[in-house]
Amino acid sequence: MIYLQLFYTFFKIGLFGFGGGYAMLSMIQGEVVTRHEWISPQEFTDIVAISQMTPGPIGINAATYVGFTSTGTIWGSVIATFAVVLPSFILMLTISKFFLKYQKNPVVESIFSGLRPAVVGLLASAALVLMNTENFGTPTDDSYSFIISLLIFIITFIGTKKYKINPILMIVICGIVGWILYE
Repeated sequence: MIYLQLFYTFFKIGLFGFGGGYAMLSMIQGEVVTRHEWISPQEFTDIVAISQMTPGPIGINAATYVGFTSTGTIWGSVIATFAVVLPSFILMLTISKFFLKYQKNPVVESIFSGLRPAVVGLLASAALVLMNTENFGTPTDDSYSFIISLLIFIITFIGTKKYKINPILMIVICGIVGWILYE
């Protein structure tokens, strides 16, 4: 039964996950942490961190991890991964057949004009989902962790936005800084 739930849940996430993996994060969290309780909020945060460091899209990596964690088997990973990819595969086959032919159509242009800000909103939602106590702590409970987390966040944001530092390099540097400061 868990395999059918996994397939249905990740198929639904894949079907409505416009904007890529980061846009899917809030949906994934809502389904696997809140609704089904397959993983804890801390595990979800760990999934996001691991998925960013491993090759491949974050939504697919998260599905693979959740599938394995919730079932304890490789089959859980395979089913969740397949389910999250299947809607995109079907949609891309369908869209690619018609998009080139109708891309200059005013209706198609209008649809894409409406989708662009929606995708940005989904990405912003994903960022806000990750700004929680598991990632930042609270100023009242552990002010040291809270301040360090905020500083790492601000430095990473400025480093990648203003100075165009490679995100992978930023992940490595922040991991080393976290190891030093939290050890």
